[in-house]
Amino acid sequence: MIAERAGVKHRLLLSRLSQARNATDALFGMLAPEAMYERPIPERHRIIFYLGHLEAFDRNLLRDAGLITSARPQFDELFAFGIDPVGGDLPTDAAGDWPRLETVREYREWVRGEVDAALPRVDQQGEQDGSFGQVLNVAIEHRLMHAETLAYIFHQLPLKFKKGPSPGLASAGKARSAQSIKVPAGVASLGSNRESGAFGWDNEFLQHSVNVPGFMIDKYKVTNGEYLEFVSDGGYSARELWETADWEWLSSGNISHPVFWMPHQDAWWYRAMFGEIPLAFDWPVYVSHAEAAAYARWAGKDLPSEAEWQRAAYGEADGSDTISQPGDSEANKPQRWDPGSVDESPGDPVPFGVEGLISTGWEWTSTPFAPFPGFRPFALYPGYSAPFFDGKHFVLKGGSTRTAACMLRSSFRNWFQPHYQYVYAGFRCVSRHEKEKTR
Repeated sequence: MIAERAGVKHRLLLSRLSQARNATDALFGMLAPEAMYERPIPERHRIIFYLGHLEAFDRNLLRDAGLITSARPQFDELFAFGIDPVGGDLPTDAAGDWPRLETVREYREWVRGEVDAALPRVDQQGEQDGSFGQVLNVAIEHRLMHAETLAYIFHQLPLKFKKGPSPGLASAGKARSAQSIKVPAGVASLGSNRESGAFGWDNEFLQHSVNVPGFMIDKYKVTNGEYLEFVSDGGYSARELWETADWEWLSSGNISHPVFWMPHQDAWWYRAMFGEIPLAFDWPVYVSHAEAAAYARWAGKDLPSEAEWQRAAYGEADGSDTISQPGDSEANKPQRWDPGSVDESPGDPVPFGVEGLISTGWEWTSTPFAPFPGFRPFALYPGYSAPFFDGKHFVLKGGSTRTAACMLRSSFRNWFQPHYQYVYAGFRCVSRHEKEKTR
């Protein structure tokens, strides 16, 4: 019976891998061929890298497990790792430095054949040590993470390179006064238990409890309309609102507004995935950590810590935290390319009434990305988290409209450097004192 149940579980994982492949194939399929050599985001590789990387990662994963021996060293190495140039030089490669598209597509099909042939061997040993589930979950979630990465990279491409539905014209939305909700003191449980048997990445372990004093938190994410007040008030030229490194980044890059915004005559427009539309004031603003932190200072508030965010999302009024996960109801939610109003709160309400915490946009916290007590590098992917425990990345929680349902779990932790504007990430503010700026 155990073997039979394991077989069902393994077939489900194989089905999920196939679905994840279909998802990334569909994303590449919406691009014109010449787009594959574009670099829409300066900090990232050209798009052609990702076409090869998704397969090279799976092949290298099985190779390291001793289940694949064949190799194409040049491509296996070329497509092995992405880049995150914190404080470093931007990539300078030219389009002609990369292999032809047809060659990369041939590599992709060859790798898939190698991987599919090796998976039964993983299945055989997986009955004994659980490696099948680990390998497949790593491959699946890695690919689904990149599906979201590809979406926000493609978001920055000129429209001539993409084919998709017209975004229509979003309503400008109604201006609203900021609302805050009181979250009483209590416990926040961070992370996951290895004993549960549930898959998690290395930085999700070990689960531990943190006592969180009471605080006030915004009911909704900060909207484009609210952020426009900050921009109009000279927020991007107010030196006192920015940390030194953030101000240097702002000044050197001549940054004066969110990257998803575009000046259009005397108004602001929004860069939707498949078109340009007037700025929707009630949509969440997507910004970098540096921009979010500057806004919070301007408002006389702060960004929440990871523990405060967790308490707001999963806490109970009696001081404990709930075992239910708001993300559970998101499993069948259709993904969309652009955000909606911040008061469109899909899923179950959280205990304190804070809305839109799950899947409406990642949310920046003030917590530097660091290991939990009991951390140990993931054997299958030792470089997943540890290289980023450098004090130069910050934790994000929640999820976006393009985040796969499996990663909407309460223990999942995302992270980015503070000057990265492109991810589908917004924020909300907290107040730990009575004094706030009057606007």
